[in-house]
Amino acid sequence: MAKGKLKETTKNTTSDVAVTQKSQSEMSKPGKVEMFYLATIVLVIAVCVVPLTAEMSTSGFSYHKHRVLKMDEALLRVNNELDSDLVVSWVSERCYQCLYQPLGVVLSKPGPGQLSSEDFIVGTQHGLTLQLNSTPDNLELCTVPFHFGEHGNYSLWVKNLNDSSVVSCSIVTDADPVNSYIPILVAFLIFAGLALVFAIGRTILGLDVVKGLLFRIGGTMETERLINSELGSPGRTVAPVTDNILPPSPSPSKRLRSLDTFRGISLVIMVFVNYGGGRYWFFRHESWNGLTVADLVFPWFVFIMGTSIALSVNSMLRAGATRSSLLRKVVWRSLQLFIIGVFIINPNYCQGPLSWNNLRIPGVLQRLAWSYLVVACLDLLVARAHLDIITTDAWWSPCLDILLYWPAWLCVLLLETIWLCLTFVLPVPDCPNGYLGPGGIGDMGLYANCTGGAAGFIDRWLLGENHIYQTPSSRVIYATGMPYDPEGVLGSINSVFMAFLGLQAGKIILHYRDLHTSIVSRFLIWGLILGAISAVLTKCSTDQGFIPVNKNLWSLSYVTTLACFAFVLLVLVYYTVDVKKWWSGAPFYYPGMNSILVYVGHEVFEEYFPFRWHMANSQSHAEHLTQNLVATSCWVFISYVLYRKKIFWKI
Repeated sequence: MAKGKLKETTKNTTSDVAVTQKSQSEMSKPGKVEMFYLATIVLVIAVCVVPLTAEMSTSGFSYHKHRVLKMDEALLRVNNELDSDLVVSWVSERCYQCLYQPLGVVLSKPGPGQLSSEDFIVGTQHGLTLQLNSTPDNLELCTVPFHFGEHGNYSLWVKNLNDSSVVSCSIVTDADPVNSYIPILVAFLIFAGLALVFAIGRTILGLDVVKGLLFRIGGTMETERLINSELGSPGRTVAPVTDNILPPSPSPSKRLRSLDTFRGISLVIMVFVNYGGGRYWFFRHESWNGLTVADLVFPWFVFIMGTSIALSVNSMLRAGATRSSLLRKVVWRSLQLFIIGVFIINPNYCQGPLSWNNLRIPGVLQRLAWSYLVVACLDLLVARAHLDIITTDAWWSPCLDILLYWPAWLCVLLLETIWLCLTFVLPVPDCPNGYLGPGGIGDMGLYANCTGGAAGFIDRWLLGENHIYQTPSSRVIYATGMPYDPEGVLGSINSVFMAFLGLQAGKIILHYRDLHTSIVSRFLIWGLILGAISAVLTKCSTDQGFIPVNKNLWSLSYVTTLACFAFVLLVLVYYTVDVKKWWSGAPFYYPGMNSILVYVGHEVFEEYFPFRWHMANSQSHAEHLTQNLVATSCWVFISYVLYRKKIFWKI
């Protein structure tokens, strides 16, 4: 991701491209035990994962000509025993209907019983298909699909079988690749071990015998406060705290910790992938169609924002606030979010005046501001302050949470109709109508400058090429050359739909409060319906559906798929945190309570210690993973300290 967006990272060191060269009433001073727990996570990661760097970096040397390999690279030696020169080309298995890209030329064998060899560096993130053609007639001799391993050494032998005209192409592993996923396993075991230790400690501290013993030893009420701290007792009743979007209600209400926990989960993953995600491809955005871990979190954040809007608006209306006053606050907060977002994604504000010539306008916070503005206005249009007087005896009462708000649903369906018409009907110069592809070398190179179809065209027409994202993720695999913004204008319509589905989750909570079975069942039904819609739109495939899942486009199927996941995840968090109280939501609860501060802070201070430092080996997944996990853990720790000190950034 670039600055201010969910890290649309396209500066991969190597890709598949092969190259030849708040509980306010109870918050007091930070508890020593809780702070120790969180600080321990940061230290253990640094101590346990960093040593893997030295071990894995030693595998970066190839055995052929002692060439040093970088991250996600392997060495391939092509041995030619034919009498004609070979042209070696490649294409990634993740590149749909793509042209083969030239890798290099291997000369013919110099004489009988001899061979000609050439070394090439190839990418290891995804499987490749190699194509070998003879020259000068450009006759295809063979194609070889293969997934190379990082820092492995391979030989591709090309020869005639038994002196016949039949050409044999086979790959042999000369040196085994390294397992670049070991650091992830180590990090997982560390976090799982710490969670287990904390759970056991919490159980022991919760025993009456231990409580009494510690109380007698301490002799003060501080011991009791320590035992019953946030990390010590997940089942405590939490006093209401303010929401991140709208101000708190003067009237008492029970705050759902699961919503802040859900928001915190999204935010923590967002920070981690923004910082690089250890430079693993699945922690970066998909080049075009499909999903990675990085593609999940932003829609979830939009979803839970919609849920918070429903609860906050209802709370304020019950407190006696007028709709006009709330509308003014919504507009003002949306404007603040938009302005902050413009600053965040144009980071040279620290180096002098911004240039209007290349000022990027769309971004993550701008998309949040737009979605919040539209959905909050729709909710103010239809929201009801007193839901307890609504009858539930009518035949339509099972659909109460939908039918009561039919004007808002009508508006959202109208917006989706507009999106469909613009996407599939709007004429785009030199591009087919309804084009949803990446351009570049995709679609056999026929539409190289059609990246994003109507979505890209509208952004370039309204905002100008210099005011949108210049290095989209489609460049990684599809080698596109057109600027394209994944937070563009047309996709904003579907982000409104995502927030509105979150609003629907909030309406379910309001209408069926304290009826946990009804809430859980309705969440699951919504997840099932949205999942079925996604299956129809995508034909259960990555590239061959009517509307593929695509984060860059924020396609309709992308929204329905991620909303399906969001409802299911919300069920799990709601059931474990608010229903059964098996989990307090920690540590995700704390960044979820200070989401704007954590998001803005992690972008502004990204290049500063302790969030980044000079690495001994910048081509090591282990060291990048360590750095990114430490940086993310630091923000979790910071959010916890701010939570205990009652510091919350509200806009």
